[in-house]
Amino acid sequence: MTAPLSLMAQDVQFPSPHTHDPHGGDVQDTIVVTAGGLERLDMLAGTSVVSEAELQRNMAGQLGDVLAQLPGVSATGFAPGSSRPVLRGFQGERVRVLVDGIGNIDASNTSVDHAVSIDPLTAESIEVLRGPAVLIYGSSAIGGAVNVIDRRIPHEKPDGGYRFDGVLSADTASNLREAGASLDLALGDYVVWHADGSYRETDDLRIAGFALSPRLRAEVLEEAEEEAEEGHLEEAEELIEAANIRGRLPSSATRTYSLGTGLTWFSGLNSFGMSVGYYNSLYGVPLAPGAHHHHEDEHEDDHDHDDDHDHDDDHDHGDEHEHGDEAVSISLKQFRADLRGQFHLSDGFFHDLVTRVGYSNYTHTELEGDEVGTVFDVQGIEGRIEMIQGEQNLGGNATLRGSVGLQFFHRDFQAIGAEAFVQPNTTDQFALFTLQEVRSGPFEVEMGARYENTHQALSSTNTRRRFDTVSGAVGLSWTFDSGIRTGLNISRSERAPSAEELFADGPHIATSQYELGDPNLSKETAWGLEAYARATLGGADLSLAVYRNWFGNFIYLSDTGFEEDELPLFQFLQQDATWFGVEGEASFPLARLGGGTLVSDLRGSYIRATLDDGSPVPRIPPLSLMGALEWQGSAVDLRGEVEWNDAQNRVSPEESATDSFAHVNLSAAIRPFADQRITVLLQANNIFDTEGRRHASYTKEFVPLAGRNFRISLRTRL
Repeated sequence: MTAPLSLMAQDVQFPSPHTHDPHGGDVQDTIVVTAGGLERLDMLAGTSVVSEAELQRNMAGQLGDVLAQLPGVSATGFAPGSSRPVLRGFQGERVRVLVDGIGNIDASNTSVDHAVSIDPLTAESIEVLRGPAVLIYGSSAIGGAVNVIDRRIPHEKPDGGYRFDGVLSADTASNLREAGASLDLALGDYVVWHADGSYRETDDLRIAGFALSPRLRAEVLEEAEEEAEEGHLEEAEELIEAANIRGRLPSSATRTYSLGTGLTWFSGLNSFGMSVGYYNSLYGVPLAPGAHHHHEDEHEDDHDHDDDHDHDDDHDHGDEHEHGDEAVSISLKQFRADLRGQFHLSDGFFHDLVTRVGYSNYTHTELEGDEVGTVFDVQGIEGRIEMIQGEQNLGGNATLRGSVGLQFFHRDFQAIGAEAFVQPNTTDQFALFTLQEVRSGPFEVEMGARYENTHQALSSTNTRRRFDTVSGAVGLSWTFDSGIRTGLNISRSERAPSAEELFADGPHIATSQYELGDPNLSKETAWGLEAYARATLGGADLSLAVYRNWFGNFIYLSDTGFEEDELPLFQFLQQDATWFGVEGEASFPLARLGGGTLVSDLRGSYIRATLDDGSPVPRIPPLSLMGALEWQGSAVDLRGEVEWNDAQNRVSPEESATDSFAHVNLSAAIRPFADQRITVLLQANNIFDTEGRRHASYTKEFVPLAGRNFRISLRTRL
């Protein structure tokens, strides 16, 4: 497989965990980083690349579920239609989701019920970037970044003048029907045209047992008994019905399609491309038993936030009208336009100028049955310009290379409706950054720095906040002749509070809580220390990272113990916090067997996060381990794997624990033709039909993972 070339920068390569090429044989992945000028960016110590073969095996409708098997990665798992990546226990604002190096500019960072508006079906590969150097993408990316590489803006001329990729999938757990295709076509000697499209539809998800966790089910049945004793037989019957839901998860069906096209002009070392794309998704929102949408006109005498919700008059649903019995769904649409260019300047100090710009017009409508509840509108633009330095000799065998650049971002956010828990606001951001690498023989020093100015304002008032943040990182590494590379990274980062953390004030039914921001929050700071080792020894690839973070004024959402609008009141607070984690993976051949190679894969991660008052940070994923055996032949690969997630009993005061679970998966990848351009993948996932719940999920008590699932997919490249 030809590694995708980001026109934001030159290729960045370093040893990465072993993968198996879908066409047979073992390969080393190329890690492509959209910040230019570094030949090997080792401050990205925990980086993983998901290749096409792994994408086919782990394909799902949402990005978080695609990546959840990687070490240090989990998913918010709100619903089958909405699942964002969780990196090293961080989610939301602390994880940036990128398309070819530029933010996705949607509302998925605002709330866990908001889907990521990227279709993984059209991705060529996905980079999961962790470690201090991720600050090149923004000071908020403390947890890491997920960079989806597609070819919507063609990055190379296809061999033979064209390239076609297609995929078809179906499964039993959700009655999946899925298809996607893309075409790159050379138009003469200088222009390449691209077109892609995808469609995915699922029914309500099949689950292993009851929808409710044992704890919540017992609680609901107890409440039903109390209602019956009081003579409220209808309410008791509804609660018993909710407690006994099993086998299928109601309101979890999805329908998604996407379309895109782009052009790139190539001339020598220069290129310039543009693209447009459209993403449309409709997905169900499972609700906790008894949850319903509260409208301001029902409770206007109960609290004193009337002035903040004048727009409710536009969506009057009646004085006593509730939607507890209405199916809740979300309709999401995004139009996106992108530019990307690379221009060779000279053979002097600055070799190239690279630029990347993305514009997004995003609308997200929450539906209660057929009625419009709340509408979220996001318009934004983000761009980067970088000057790539040529390699400079510093004397002896020491060399310097790197890049300097600037980045800008503007977002206009509006929420209109009864559950517009964040007032309309704007965010403007400007940043300067640099990355530099000094190499002398086996020893390297890497340095990065970023200055960022952030301005946030409520559109309806004079409330404004400005923040200046400075972040930096230094990495030291040593490469041994034996193929072992070790390093140490030190970083200090500053993060401005998000608009949601500052200005939230309203009911949020998706998380069953009333969220209250604090416009007086100060910026968050963090020191980070990370040690890593990577090795390629005797055909085995090994990777291990150990890290610790010390946060000052860590921003988190806390249960106050009070209620607002008949919902628990959660408020954004600040205090210091510490983070510790270990993650690693290993892949090594065991034996030659039956004309193929028997390979073992091992992955694992552990995270411990504690607030200054001694209580655990909420929703931290537990210890997770994965072990697999794979027989790799010329025409067939056979794989068996076990994913184990430990129980999470180290929880915050208002948080429930999660039981351990293990899923056993089997797969067979078949390449029926000699040219190996077609791969048919047969899978049996969670073959023992075991119940599992992600601890990082807000909805874990009533949204379990899929039960036993048989899946077939076909991927082709011509």
